[in-house]
Amino acid sequence: MFDKQTSRWLLQGKNVSYGLGVDKNGTLQHLYFGSKLPFVSDLPDVNTAIYHSSFEPSGGITQPEYPAWGGMYYYEPCLKATFSDHVRDTRLVYKEHQITENEQVDELVIVLQDTVYPLFVHLHYRLFPEHDVIERYAVIENTGTTPITLEQALSGSWHTPRGDRYRLTHLGGKWIEETQIYQDEITPGKKTLESRRGNTGAQANPWFAIDRGTADEDQGEVWFGALGWSGNWKITVEYNPFKLLQVSGGIHDFDFAWHLEGGKSFQTPAFVGGYTRLGFGQASRNFHDYQRNHVLPKPIAEQVRPVLYNSWEATYFDVTEQGQMALAERAAAIGVELFVVDDGWFGERHHDRAGLGDWTVNPVKFPNGLKPLIDKVESLGMRFGIWVEPEMVNPDSDLYRKNPDWIYHFPNRPRTESRNQCVLNVSKPEVQEFIFKMLDDLLSENNIDFIKWDMNRSFSEPGWPDAPQAIQKEIWVRHVQGLYDILARLRAKHPKVAFESCSGGGARIDLGIMRLTDEVWTSDNTEPYERLFIQEGYSLAYNAQTMMCWVADSAKWVKNRPAPVAYRFHSSMMGSLGIGGNLTQWSEEELAESTQLIEEYKSIRHIVQKGNQYRLLSPRKGNTTAVQYVTHDQSESVLFALMHPQKFQNPSPRIYLRGLKSDSLYKVTDIEEPISGSALMNRGIDVNLHADLASKLLKIREVK
Repeated sequence: MFDKQTSRWLLQGKNVSYGLGVDKNGTLQHLYFGSKLPFVSDLPDVNTAIYHSSFEPSGGITQPEYPAWGGMYYYEPCLKATFSDHVRDTRLVYKEHQITENEQVDELVIVLQDTVYPLFVHLHYRLFPEHDVIERYAVIENTGTTPITLEQALSGSWHTPRGDRYRLTHLGGKWIEETQIYQDEITPGKKTLESRRGNTGAQANPWFAIDRGTADEDQGEVWFGALGWSGNWKITVEYNPFKLLQVSGGIHDFDFAWHLEGGKSFQTPAFVGGYTRLGFGQASRNFHDYQRNHVLPKPIAEQVRPVLYNSWEATYFDVTEQGQMALAERAAAIGVELFVVDDGWFGERHHDRAGLGDWTVNPVKFPNGLKPLIDKVESLGMRFGIWVEPEMVNPDSDLYRKNPDWIYHFPNRPRTESRNQCVLNVSKPEVQEFIFKMLDDLLSENNIDFIKWDMNRSFSEPGWPDAPQAIQKEIWVRHVQGLYDILARLRAKHPKVAFESCSGGGARIDLGIMRLTDEVWTSDNTEPYERLFIQEGYSLAYNAQTMMCWVADSAKWVKNRPAPVAYRFHSSMMGSLGIGGNLTQWSEEELAESTQLIEEYKSIRHIVQKGNQYRLLSPRKGNTTAVQYVTHDQSESVLFALMHPQKFQNPSPRIYLRGLKSDSLYKVTDIEEPISGSALMNRGIDVNLHADLASKLLKIREVK
C-alpha cells in the first residue's frame, strides 16, 4: 500500500508489515518492521527525528533505508562511491517508485538518485506474504558518460524498533565444526560477520537472527535474515547509543572496487529478511518453506532427494571400474538409489598432488570410459553421479602446464598452493568457457544424473595480471558471477541433472548457491554425535531437504567413538540421507539392518524433507536430542530421539511434541492406544532411552 499524501509505503505479509517513507529532505527512511499493521496511517510520522546536540546530527539518529556515505552520516553505509571528479560524497533522494503485483510475489521498486551526479539506485523489495519473508536487492546505475567507482555496494540494511536490549544469534565454526550456534548480547558498537576467503566460508555463515534476549523456540519476537552470495560477504550489526539497531549486509568491501562505466549497472545479491512473534522455531519454518518454494531450482526441488551412496571413504583415490562395480552391487542391495563416484576417476589422479584440471576419464582405471560402470549402476536400478572440482588445478597437470596464467597470481609473489592446488581465475571468460565445455561434454557423453561440485581451498594472491588496472579488485565478484553463470547454463542444457554444492565441507552454503544447486554438503564431519550440533545450527537457517547427511563407518577418522548402526542412521535421517562407508567391510548383520533403516527412511522422507521442523531438545542442553518433523496438513509426523554419552545413568527426559492437531487422535510407534494431539503436546511422551548412543525413531500418524 502507498499513501501519496504522506509518501509512505506499507508492505503486508500474512503476519508481518514493513513500512517506509520519504522525509521532508527527500531521504528514504525506514519506519517499521514487525507484527502486521492494517493501515498505512498506522506508521509513524516520517519526519520525526531525535535531536540530541550539535555533535549528533539528526540524520544519524534516524533509520535511513539505504544510507550512502556522505554529509554527516557516521554509521555503516550501504553505498560508498567516488565520482570521476574525485568527489567521494553521495546524497541520495527519492525520485519515483513502481509497484508490481502478481499471485506469488508483489514487488516494490523505489528509485533514489544523487542530487548532482548521474547515479541512480533502484531498491527492489519482493514480498512473499505466505512466508512473511522479504527479498531485497539494489541495482546501482550510472546514467552518465564517465565512470563511477563503487567502493561499497551492500544489498541493504534491516532495522529493528528502538529498544534497550537485543541479542544476536549467528552461526560460526571451522572445518568439521560448521554452523555452530552462538548468541551474543548486543552492546553499542559494531560486530561484523564475514568471509574474505573467496567463498561463503565455514568460519561464519551469512545468516543472522535478532531478538530481545528472551525468545526461545516457541515464543518471542525474532528478526532474521540471510544473504544470497557465495563469495566475500559481510553482515554488520550496529547498535548506536540512541538504541537504534541496524543490520547491513552484502558483498564485502574488503579489497573491493567496481568500475561502473557510463550506461552500466551493478546488481547486488539478495538480502532476505523476515519476522515472527513465535520464536526461533517459527522463524526457521517460515524460512525453510520460502527456500523450498522460491529458492531451490524447480522441478527437482518439488521431488524428494534420493538415497545416495558416495564411494570416497571406501576407496579414496584407488578408483577402478571393478572396485566401483562391487560397491555399486552392495549399495543397490541395501536400497540406495543414486551411486556417486568421487575423486580419482580422471587424469593422472592417483593422489591429491596431480591431475586436478585434466577432466578426461583415466584409461587405465576405466579402459572403456565410464559407460560400462554407468550401465552396471543402471542395471542395478540406481542412477549415476560423479564428483568434480572445476574451479581448481594442480600445478602437476596438463591444464596448468598449458595455461599457467589461468590461476590467480601476482607478479613477483609466490603462487601459494593449498592441498597442492591453485584457484583458477574464473573471472576470465576463457576459463568459464573451459569449465562449461568440460562439464557439458561430460554430461552430454554420459548418462549422469548428479554432479557433486567441490571447492577445496580459499583464495590467495587474487591478481589478474593481464586485466586492466580498473577491474583488478573486481575478481571477488566476477568469480562468483562466473560460477553462477556456468551453473545456470548447465542447468538449462541438462535440466534432469541435480547438483550438490561442496567446499571443503560446509564452506559454500548460502541462498545464492542454493538457487542453482539442489543440496549442499553440510560438513566433512560424519561422526553421528557431533553431527547433531552441526545439523541443529544448520536447521536454524536452512531446510532439511538441502542438508546432505552421510552414514559413515563406525569409529571413523573424525572421532574414535563407535556408534550403533541405528544411531548412525537416525542422526543422518534428519536430512537427505547418504551412505559414505566402505560397504565391502560391513558385516551381513550391519547390511541387513541398514536395508531396513533405508526402507524406513524412504517411508518418512517426505515428512523430513518437506515438513515443518521442530527442535524439541537441543544437543547443547541435557542428555538427549529430539527433533520432530510434521507434514503441513498435520496428518503425519516423525520424531527422532538420540541419547548422548550420559552421566549418572540419567534417563532421557519426557518429550513434548509440537505442530499436531489438538483434537485429532494419533497412532504412535510402540504405543498401543491412539493418543490425542493435545496429549502428545501437553502431557508428552517418554521414549525411555537409557544407554549411551541409544536412539529411537517414532512415527506419528493421524487416525482417520
